[in-house]
Amino acid sequence: MAIARMRSIVLDCPDPNRLADFYSALLGWEVTSVEDDWVVVTNGQPGRLCFQLAKDYRAPDWPHPDRPQQFHIDVTVDDLDVAEAEVLALGAVKHAHQPGENDGFRVFLDPAGHPFCLCVD
Repeated sequence: MAIARMRSIVLDCPDPNRLADFYSALLGWEVTSVEDDWVVVTNGQPGRLCFQLAKDYRAPDWPHPDRPQQFHIDVTVDDLDVAEAEVLALGAVKHAHQPGENDGFRVFLDPAGHPFCLCVD
């Protein structure tokens, strides 16, 4: 029996509205709650992504060890090239470090600098 159930994944960021809009568009989830320092996106299932204002936010500088990524989000796509163009149009940046491009994934940074990967099965 599980001890707990997943409630939220919370990302610190300098602009919760902007980052929520980015992930809402990326995942097709809805923005369901907006406060001055906290925004939530969900897909109607248990679990949610939340974006919390961090006034002194410093983006990860992966793969540099001084500010490691600490965690990242992987999302599955049908076509890497199509998905890449779409996330770039949303405001993502393709990371210079691409350790798995030949293994079916590409690394990007969201508008707040958090790494995330587009992956194919």
